[in-house]
Amino acid sequence: MADSERPHDLEVDARHLNCPLPILRTKKALSQLQTGQVLKIMATDPGSPRDFEAFARQTGNALEHSTQSGEVWTFWFRRR
Repeated sequence: MADSERPHDLEVDARHLNCPLPILRTKKALSQLQTGQVLKIMATDPGSPRDFEAFARQTGNALEHSTQSGEVWTFWFRRR
């Protein structure tokens, strides 16, 4: 399955935002989802991979997949 086709219920574009804004937008978006739904986040902050891995550990939301294409990282979280 191509990453662009990976199913998700909500998408957040946090490109060109610096920490902590991508995490804050992710937290807000996840609060709008039901348990088991998937959030797709796009970010360009170079610290995003580390930040989102820590966010997953701290919140219990599953970081199911992540990719990098150029300067854009894309993450898929499943709401706990």
